[in-house]
Amino acid sequence: MTGTAEQMKGRAGRLARLMPSGPSTAARTPFVLLVVLLLAGGLISLLLLNSALNEGSFRLSKLKRETTELTDEQQALQRDVDKYSEPDALERRARELGMVPGGSPAFLDPDGKVRGVPERATAQPSPAAPPEPEASAAGSASPFGSVPPSPSPPPATPSTAPAAPAPTTPTPTSSGR
Repeated sequence: MTGTAEQMKGRAGRLARLMPSGPSTAARTPFVLLVVLLLAGGLISLLLLNSALNEGSFRLSKLKRETTELTDEQQALQRDVDKYSEPDALERRARELGMVPGGSPAFLDPDGKVRGVPERATAQPSPAAPPEPEASAAGSASPFGSVPPSPSPPPATPSTAPAAPAPTTPTPTSSGR
């Protein structure tokens, strides 16, 4: 055992000669400052990155909520459009506006001849009123009920054809989306 203790002293002595004697803090100070600055910079950058990710997460959840709300609104509006587009609803709204179903159509050929017999549209009794027995016996194919026969004018030529008023339609409204 004494031999190993002497060897250790010899080794320690040789290592002590290789190292400079005395405290040399001047050489360690820049290295320690560099390590501290790197650690502080890394921590600050992690903090900023975490804040940015949290902000993005909040924005994403807000956008998802808005998307859900807008999808619900779009579906509600589509249901309203579908409800107003049903044939019964269209007929009811047309009657409220004072419109009447048209009679048999007449067509104008490119050479100016009138095909068919133009008829003036006449107001029908309201659907709530029971149909008259005479009108149901006529067997008209009108979708709004039977139309009493009207006197047929002679076929009109382009020079004597009465000018029909231009149909007016309400302008569609949109929500701007």
